[in-house]
Amino acid sequence: MSAPDGPDDTPDDTPDDVARAPRIPGPRRAADDHADLSRAVPSADGRSPEPAAPPAAPPPHSVLKSLLGAWALSACSPEETEQVENHLTECAPCADEALRLRDAVGLLHAERDLDLDPLLRSRVLENCLGRRPARIPVPAWATPYDAETARLDALLRDIGEAEWHAPVRLKWFEAERSADRRTTVAGVIGHLMAVDGLVATALGLDDPLGAAATEVSPTLRTEAYWQGAEHPVTCEVREPWREQSHTLIRTVSFAGRGVGDLAVGYGDFTLPMRDSLLERAFECWVHADDIANAVAYPYEPPSGAHLHGMIDLAARMLPTALAGRRRAGLAAPARDLVTAGAPGRSLHLEVEGAGGGHWYIALDSPAAVGSPDHAVAQVAMDGVEFCQLVAGHVPPEEAAAGQDGDREAIRDVLFAAASLSRL
Repeated sequence: MSAPDGPDDTPDDTPDDVARAPRIPGPRRAADDHADLSRAVPSADGRSPEPAAPPAAPPPHSVLKSLLGAWALSACSPEETEQVENHLTECAPCADEALRLRDAVGLLHAERDLDLDPLLRSRVLENCLGRRPARIPVPAWATPYDAETARLDALLRDIGEAEWHAPVRLKWFEAERSADRRTTVAGVIGHLMAVDGLVATALGLDDPLGAAATEVSPTLRTEAYWQGAEHPVTCEVREPWREQSHTLIRTVSFAGRGVGDLAVGYGDFTLPMRDSLLERAFECWVHADDIANAVAYPYEPPSGAHLHGMIDLAARMLPTALAGRRRAGLAAPARDLVTAGAPGRSLHLEVEGAGGGHWYIALDSPAAVGSPDHAVAQVAMDGVEFCQLVAGHVPPEEAAAGQDGDREAIRDVLFAAASLSRL
């Protein structure tokens, strides 16, 4: 064995030299987006663990709001994007503004059609919810109201200022005949906001008619709003109506499960909150269609699932409406004496198309249970046409319904359906 060439190559077995030998670090862990960052991490020299740095505090609201434009253009850094999107799950005004800015970005591409894809909003929402689920989800029974107010708001956003004064004829069924009232687009939105105020006051929110308002009838509340000089009758009504609908959705989303059973009074009848918001979704669609017809705007019916819920609510209300008409002498007397929960005569309501289904309407008592074994008549209708009948837009004598069985029972049910309508 040859001798070492120099002093640095001289082997030395002293402990100090061993301590000074270079240390080869072990393999590092693979990156993991879901790693627990609160655990201690190795120090720079690999000898002792050091606590992980605490997460940085999020920027203030004003800074995050100023980044919305850059976020919509996908011009934020990854860190800024994460901060903005975290903020959007907690701040409803910024989330609304972010969606408007993201929609506006589509107009910057000159090579595309200036008419935005009608599915753009749903795709953006679906993508956002898929990446980060809402922390406080909207209750399933409130989604029809959320959807219909959003669709109406999109219509209002598209019309010009002059069209807010376009004449709109509201129709309903009253005293065994069709009734109507002329107003404007702005008047229709005021009507919706005034009646939605009944839901707001049931939740302890502000009444759009003011703290001194005592009217509980939808018709009287509407008349009070239209006659009040302090209430806007122009396009300015859109913002308070829009803010009220957003507040209703946020409130029921944060309130918990029990809010669905909260009673909402309409003067001569009461509905639980879950049915009340479904009824308000129905009214919003019907009057949005009234506005669309007045300004020549294409407008589609609700989705099949939401339409089914609206039809189901009307079908559940029919036995009570029929009993009320019978007490007023407007319907044939009951033929079978039934007790609570017992089956009686029923009518088979078959609704076709989107949202359709089969319902058995109790004829002799609202306490009875409709049964296919006791059906004495059948009515078949398209889903949208049935809703137009319930809205009072189609007279019961002209309803294009397939009919079979007891003619008297069929007439009573069709007139009871039309009687559910009101201004």
